[in-house]
Amino acid sequence: MNINGTIALVTGAGSGLGEATARRLAAAGAKVAVLDLSPEAAQRVAGEIGGLAVAVDVSDAAAVEAAFTEVSEKLGTPRIAVNCAGIGTATRILPRDGSLSIEAFERTLKINTLGSYIVLSHAARAMSALEPVDPDGARGIILNTASVAYQDGQIGQAAYAASKGGIASLTLPAARELARFGIRVMTIAPGLFETAMSAGLPPEARAALEAGLPFPSRMGKPDEFALLVQQIIENPLLNGEVIRLDSAVRLAPK
Repeated sequence: MNINGTIALVTGAGSGLGEATARRLAAAGAKVAVLDLSPEAAQRVAGEIGGLAVAVDVSDAAAVEAAFTEVSEKLGTPRIAVNCAGIGTATRILPRDGSLSIEAFERTLKINTLGSYIVLSHAARAMSALEPVDPDGARGIILNTASVAYQDGQIGQAAYAASKGGIASLTLPAARELARFGIRVMTIAPGLFETAMSAGLPPEARAALEAGLPFPSRMGKPDEFALLVQQIIENPLLNGEVIRLDSAVRLAPK
């Protein structure tokens, strides 16, 4: 799919991987809807890339529907939808204080898994009404973000790993169902990346993390995630697959 002139919608685009994706797609000529829970973050990124800022909680189905309506009215119907919104949690099933973490588990799945499904559903409905753009009958592409934790979940990551596992498992059946509409579905499972959190790590802690990365022995850059998003969009045969982007790392139990 040709990105230039195409309308793209990116969630979690106010920071991190989502921001890098929004910036790369805009640089490639897309008209980008910048969706984020933070209105200020969305406005900042949208203002810098000439996009449309929309504040939305992806776990709220009505809010997501309203966001798609706004994007369609102001930019047009997106043919590219990238789910980067999500939260990271670290909570044990049985914390040492004897409490349970059921509420944290529910919240993590609501935002990460249900939120991705809600956006995917609205994107699929909108794209299915568009005209195909090539002889294959392509109408659009939806990309979700999982994590290597879906396979390598560490102690304390039960909720996070489960939420990302749900996204990974959704990929193939969604791609198969939406194939008749010419809509591809792909998922990226990133490993250790530069984030606001990692930027605040002490040098020794950062060095210990990077020592476990085979090659390259460094954290990924957000734009390297965005580069893979672009490559997936532009390669029409990529569909129904989860791609690990991780320097060949396999996370230890803790």
